[in-house]
Amino acid sequence: MGHTTGFRRALGVQFRVIGALLMREIITRYGRDNIGFLWLFVEPMMFTMGVTTLFSFRHGSSPVPIIPFALTGYSTILLWRNGSNRCAKAIQPNMALLYHRQVTILDLFAARLLLEVAGATVSLVTLLSIVIFLGLTESPSDPLTMAVGWLLMAWFAAALGLIVGAMTERSMAFERIWHTVTYLMFPLSGTFFMVDWLPPSIQGWALWVPMINGTEMIRDGYFGHLVPTHYSASYLATVDLVMLWIGLRLVESGRHLVELE
Repeated sequence: MGHTTGFRRALGVQFRVIGALLMREIITRYGRDNIGFLWLFVEPMMFTMGVTTLFSFRHGSSPVPIIPFALTGYSTILLWRNGSNRCAKAIQPNMALLYHRQVTILDLFAARLLLEVAGATVSLVTLLSIVIFLGLTESPSDPLTMAVGWLLMAWFAAALGLIVGAMTERSMAFERIWHTVTYLMFPLSGTFFMVDWLPPSIQGWALWVPMINGTEMIRDGYFGHLVPTHYSASYLATVDLVMLWIGLRLVESGRHLVELE
């Protein structure tokens, strides 16, 4: 009983620490002027709406509804890209906070990742709600599949963020390279195509890319049988688990490096 109570107390302290870091991050990043923390949701919405508009101009005769196709694709990019980029070099600006015994490196990353996941999620839900309300597209065919796909991609974003955050503290070169790699990953993420559109000979190879599986699963939940989709949720979950383990190990070893400094 005592161990359970101690665990609950420690967990409560951890939640309060992350909550405080969230508030600090929001104020530091967005301030109190203008619309303040609402930029957390408005900014990704603006990017997504801009990309969706560009997609609409080149819609052509595709049988796939272009608005949800663009929204689901680009929102998924924002999820993993913003999450990983915000974790890059996240420790140095917050080094003073680590003097508090309750604050850990993992807390710093967790606060930033929660903000980015929340921003991308609210952006997608809000934009889809608006276009559905306006009658520009149909409602999701299978919201549960769509939600599970989004959660798997949020898990992927968190694991990737830990890896990138830990590696950028070790090497400045990695930070420079990573920003370039994220742009190169855009055409490989499944945002601009469906796996079924690819030649059969390379469809299997494409599914080795984790982001494509997540994007296809989200679109399967949205479009249902309207368009054929190809993905493996178990493969994506396995990749997420392995990447999370690697990220946690890197963060743990990074803690000792920070203490040595």
